[in-house]
Amino acid sequence: MFPVWRNLNLTRAAAVCFSLPPRPALAPCSSRTGGCLNPDRRSSGSRYNVPPSAEFVARVSGIPTMAKLPYRETADGLEAAFIGVPIDTGTSNRPGARFGPRQIRVESAMLRAYNSGTRAAPYESLVVADIGDVNVNVYDLKDTCKRIRGAYRKILATGCIPLTMGGDHTIAYPILQAVAEKHGPVGLVHVDAHADTSDVVLGEKIGHGTPFRRCVEEGLLDCQRVVQIGLRGSGYSADSYEWSREQGFRVVQVEECWFKSLAPLMSEVRAQMGSGPVYLSFDIDALDPGFAPGTGTPEIAGLTPIQGVEIIRGCRGLNLVGCDLVEVSPPYDPTGNTALTGANLLFEMLCVLPKMKYY
Repeated sequence: MFPVWRNLNLTRAAAVCFSLPPRPALAPCSSRTGGCLNPDRRSSGSRYNVPPSAEFVARVSGIPTMAKLPYRETADGLEAAFIGVPIDTGTSNRPGARFGPRQIRVESAMLRAYNSGTRAAPYESLVVADIGDVNVNVYDLKDTCKRIRGAYRKILATGCIPLTMGGDHTIAYPILQAVAEKHGPVGLVHVDAHADTSDVVLGEKIGHGTPFRRCVEEGLLDCQRVVQIGLRGSGYSADSYEWSREQGFRVVQVEECWFKSLAPLMSEVRAQMGSGPVYLSFDIDALDPGFAPGTGTPEIAGLTPIQGVEIIRGCRGLNLVGCDLVEVSPPYDPTGNTALTGANLLFEMLCVLPKMKYY
């Protein structure tokens, strides 16, 4: 019998109980070699949670949690936590995002312990776990928002940084209500095909097209520290982003991103955000539907996955207080690649949180 995760407080005896052979003495870590010299990655004797290596535990085994991390009932004692918000009640086009957290967890079995590109070591830096899903009300969107807000108040009260798996983009509104209660108005890095600043849609003021209008109205955002990246598509007026600019947002339409690295842009974004608290919200439809077809409101000519990774890695050094990855709709991508991309982007978010260790 093999564990689906490992806690690094495992003793030699516990390893035997899990049918694993006793591990050898640990070898030292070296920044010169790019990481730990110990080839046995199953247990290191420290306090952190680390996913089991697929070298020793089959990816297809166990109950799916994000990155095969341990499941915890609450955020108590955690420094970062993955949490699902499985709703699509706020969608205006194709549904299915309520299944996003579940499929992201399944595809996240491919994730490993280190970021080979940046040499980040998240499981040597932060105590991380999967704390399950918010108990949403799939029949009542306003009640769901209330439930989300209450759940995130509890998470944030522990000092834990939430990494959210959506769910449609409505969830950003109640999450930011809770975030702003703790941190005050926050900066926002918003990656999306759409501005999500509509006022009223079909008579409703709450939905996945309205969250950031509501956030501005309630003073949740520091509008001079908001950037929206990847916006595109046909619009209801000649300038669909006029309202955003009037609030002080920096708007980066997708045409400004075509055929180039976004590393220079992110250098400017870091300067804009400064040292204040920042929230990162990433709608998977920011990516071109050729790469991420499993989403509710796809728009052609979008960002590439490489650019998506550049944006997230460009947030390194920011005072990130929360992140989300939303609008993955698995029914529209039977390959699972959209959820796989989402899982990897969430891992990249984890790897740029404050206190991260890099080799």
